[in-house]
Amino acid sequence: MPQVIATTVYRIDELPEGAKDRVRAWYREGGFDYDWYDAVYEDFQRIAEILGIRLKTRTVRLVGGRTREDPCIWFSGFWSQGDGACWEGTYSYRKSATADLRAYAPQDQTLHRIAETLQAAQRQNFYQLRAEVSHRGNYYHAFTMAVSVTRDSSAVVEITGDAEAMITDALRDLANWLYRELEQEYEYLISDEAVDETMVANGYTFTEEGRRFG
Repeated sequence: MPQVIATTVYRIDELPEGAKDRVRAWYREGGFDYDWYDAVYEDFQRIAEILGIRLKTRTVRLVGGRTREDPCIWFSGFWSQGDGACWEGTYSYRKSATADLRAYAPQDQTLHRIAETLQAAQRQNFYQLRAEVSHRGNYYHAFTMAVSVTRDSSAVVEITGDAEAMITDALRDLANWLYRELEQEYEYLISDEAVDETMVANGYTFTEEGRRFG
């Protein structure tokens, strides 16, 4: 004969501290099976565009047979020594890059320095430098980016000064900047505050012991 069993359920903010910790651990273990980094990627793509970088794209197959073009950005993290971020694309001089970047990210000194380094390297070479950036190897960090710098000129002209090294270092610094942004976003998303907010917003309920109910 059917029986009705009543169970008292709680939101995470109503649980005792020990149960809260179990619930948060459960969420962190399986709660990131989505593209949580999309906002960081979008910001990076805008910054790359401002600097004069055109990111390569790759075709990604979706459910149902459709496809989409994703930027060639990769990362791994955030616990191993070899973790990092990298990207593929082409870089060339963009006249208003330094000013536009300061307007877009007025407080970010790292980005300002990257833009100024690229500007200085271009100035030494009459703004004719171009770089091809590709990924190599099985890891993802700045030093898996192969950077080839050339000078566009009607005559055969050598690259002046240390501009090649300056551009290479600046483009790799941009990858390191991206990695730090991803790491900060991830650390925020797994914080107690963010995890609690997400579970309350999604209406998750739990038993008093911290077992998921609904």
